[in-house]
Amino acid sequence: MNSIEEQIKRAMEEGKFEDLPGKGRPLDLIENPYEDPEWSTAYRMLRSGGFTLPWIESRQEIDGAVAGARESLSRGWEWCQDARREGESHTIIDQEWERALVTFHGQVGEINKKITNYNLEVPSSRFQLPLLRYEKEVVAITGTE
Repeated sequence: MNSIEEQIKRAMEEGKFEDLPGKGRPLDLIENPYEDPEWSTAYRMLRSGGFTLPWIESRQEIDGAVAGARESLSRGWEWCQDARREGESHTIIDQEWERALVTFHGQVGEINKKITNYNLEVPSSRFQLPLLRYEKEVVAITGTE
């Protein structure tokens, strides 16, 4: 039996997605399919006034903090790799990497506090976020264990 990906690829090759309604126009993402229908009018009024729910703002802050922490550690890792290729002292490289790891560890701790508070704010468990795992994050960035 064909996988779903193969079926989609075949349909694309056959041009079955070419004449879909709305092709070439942006998606209308104003309405949230997950919001409680009883509150949709209130949410619409808040959005049109430039407001959002506190837990949504918290999520945006968390996402920004996670991206910033990962980017910072990634830059540190790239610097270490470049410094090794250029023959920089191993002592200096190790010290800089250790400093980057200590900073990242502290950032993960702060982010996890924010995630814990966020998970207490959200209206449903489906919106909850998992805590960051320091070791897993480092492995994902460095590709080493």
